Amino acid sequence: MRLAREDRFDELEPLLGKVTHPARYLDHEWGAMEDQPGPFHVCMIYADTYEVGQPNLGIAILYNELNRAEGISCERAYLPWVDMSALMRERGVPLLSLETSSPVASFDIVGFTLAHELVASNVIETLDLAGIAIRADERDEEDPLVIAGGPSAWNCEPLVPMFDAVLLGDGEQEIVDVARCVRDARAEGLPRAQILRRLSKVDGVYIPSLYDVVCDESSTRWGYAVPRPGTDVPEVVYKRCIPDLAATEPVAQRIIPYMGIVQDRFALEVLRGCARGCRFCQAGMTYRPVRERPAEQVIDAVGEGLSATGYDECSLSSLSTTDHSQCAEILTQLNERARQTGVRISIPSQRLDSFGVDMAAAVSGSRKGGLTFAPEAGTQRLRDVINKNVTDEDLERAARNAFEQGWRRMKLYYMMGLPTETDEDILAITAAARRVLEIGREVCGRPRKGKGGVSVSISVAVFVPKCYTPFQWAGQLQRDEVRRRQQLLLNSAQDRDIRISYHDSDVSVIEGALSKMGRAGFDVIYGAWRRGCRFDAWSDQFRYDLWLEAGRAAGYDLEEVAAEAFPLDARLPWDHTSPGVGKGFLQREWRRAMGGVTTPDCTMTSCTGCGVCPTLGVSNMIAGDRHAG
Repeated sequence: MRLAREDRFDELEPLLGKVTHPARYLDHEWGAMEDQPGPFHVCMIYADTYEVGQPNLGIAILYNELNRAEGISCERAYLPWVDMSALMRERGVPLLSLETSSPVASFDIVGFTLAHELVASNVIETLDLAGIAIRADERDEEDPLVIAGGPSAWNCEPLVPMFDAVLLGDGEQEIVDVARCVRDARAEGLPRAQILRRLSKVDGVYIPSLYDVVCDESSTRWGYAVPRPGTDVPEVVYKRCIPDLAATEPVAQRIIPYMGIVQDRFALEVLRGCARGCRFCQAGMTYRPVRERPAEQVIDAVGEGLSATGYDECSLSSLSTTDHSQCAEILTQLNERARQTGVRISIPSQRLDSFGVDMAAAVSGSRKGGLTFAPEAGTQRLRDVINKNVTDEDLERAARNAFEQGWRRMKLYYMMGLPTETDEDILAITAAARRVLEIGREVCGRPRKGKGGVSVSISVAVFVPKCYTPFQWAGQLQRDEVRRRQQLLLNSAQDRDIRISYHDSDVSVIEGALSKMGRAGFDVIYGAWRRGCRFDAWSDQFRYDLWLEAGRAAGYDLEEVAAEAFPLDARLPWDHTSPGVGKGFLQREWRRAMGGVTTPDCTMTSCTGCGVCPTLGVSNMIAGDRHAG
């Protein structure tokens, strides 16, 4: 039975003095929606702490769109930290929404953003704390519909036993269409099963309960999903795609938190999609095509957003901001305004060319902190395999340019365990860092002692194969071999001005296993949660031993699952959903990778045949009149 909608903050308030960071649980932030008119209520959830989830642009966009829709209201909820959740269970207080302190279980729709694979156990924890049945097939007619979407929804199969619906692709209009569909169906008195059938007709919506999993000789051990007989649902659900980013509301962030949060600045999405074609990058495939906001819209939106929030820093967000065709114009105009206000404009990691460094100089002004580049691989051979179209000369030229313009610190991002990687590729990472350091010392000179010198930081992630990329068939590097290569890397860096950090190989195993599993993998996730796993993205909470134990109990060796390679012609667990990128294109890119053959950016040359534009009826929208062929 659905709980009554009522303000229950008086039950939560006595607990605030007993927990860390009580500001996580305070409502009525500046900029939040004051009136919740209804009568149809949606609660959007980021299944992590408030300070991690509050700055999420995806949640902010959906929150605004739903609250603009007539007759629909949207509130937010975040997962309380372990101290608060323990007290809430002890006192019988369910998970409450932030805006009105209403029980999350009282909403019509509860929506999760799947930001990464390690959020899996947190979704279970959230549902349990809310008092909502964890499995969708155990909910009754009065329970909310539980939906999901976001960057990690592409292989949602290990999670779908929890979800009534999964939304694929751009969510701005899709979430409103879903809410209206459910609202109207309930007004007609339709039962839950018929509501889900109606939802399956909404573009971009996947209803897991209407698909069966089949295992046969054409599949991996995880099988593949097919429509249930008589359901009249598509064999492949394609993503929803906004054709023109300029037609969407640019200012999403308007809520001011009571506490410090990650990415504590105003963020503006200036570009969606990327066509550079890095073969390891899931976002580069699933967010296609490229759609830019025009310079004038970006400049006006920055002014509006900073005025609404009071921040003194704006981040121009995208997968590759310096690829925006009007980036120079945007930064020039914003910096003209910023000089008089003290506002700082920031952009993500720069391209490895002089343009990227020039753009970094434009946003930093006189304040030169660290500069970040992402070569991804140490040798040209391996960069060709992954289609990272940069050279050693690009890195050296960018480094010299940066040091000459006043930078003293540089950070380089790499990956370990990429297909065909050898020890030579690992050793080339520190060789590149030494060369950058030499350039810095040549340009800046060596300090006599201590401060004022140049330094290079290397951050090395473990490569995790992801669905809908050309490397989706690859096996992940085994844990012991990851550790050997990490030690090789450490031993090769003798200069104290080269600092190395790397990802936890245990965490990468679990991420890799969750990325590969099919629907049967839910038993592993549920078993891990029952054993106490939650907040797995937090290093002090992650329990590798409990995950392995849950895997064994379900009949799986998770290290073996992560390392498993799939045949190129196998039917994959996620083949029934699609971002529009053709499987034939991905297979072709895999073969080109094995031959060390690169593929150009279609916004710079001509169509490379990925299939997104004809399949979805869209095209690259380049604001500066640089169009794909």
